[in-house]
Amino acid sequence: MSGFVTACRLYIKMKMKEVAVKEQIQWILLYVQERLADVWKENILEDLEGGLLEYKIAGEFLADIKKEFGGEDKETVKVAKLKKLEQGEKMIEKFVQEFRRIARESGYEGRPLVKEFKRGINRTICQRLMESEQQSSSIEQ
Repeated sequence: MSGFVTACRLYIKMKMKEVAVKEQIQWILLYVQERLADVWKENILEDLEGGLLEYKIAGEFLADIKKEFGGEDKETVKVAKLKKLEQGEKMIEKFVQEFRRIARESGYEGRPLVKEFKRGINRTICQRLMESEQQSSSIEQ
């Protein structure tokens, strides 16, 4: 992965200096290809197009690629990120997208995943979920 990131960084510096960051990222996404990466790429593209994700420079995006596909134990990293993730002042839709992105490959599913989701959302929303008649067993519910 490191070689890919380095090659992208060099190409952007040499050939794409004057190109907008969004186009640089789209160019990078053209070359992100693997079975697992396709789902990630599709989610990132949707987040970029929907305005849920924005990068000031392509280097930030490349750093995210390294984190996502680097040599670290993905499951452990994802679980740690899930446990730190909190909604804060974000709109719930943005939090849901971020949560889904991090939850992929965490090994969490079903009730444990819902538990982490509820832990991360604002107390008011969590309270409403707890008071509802139907208990959720998935994020969609």
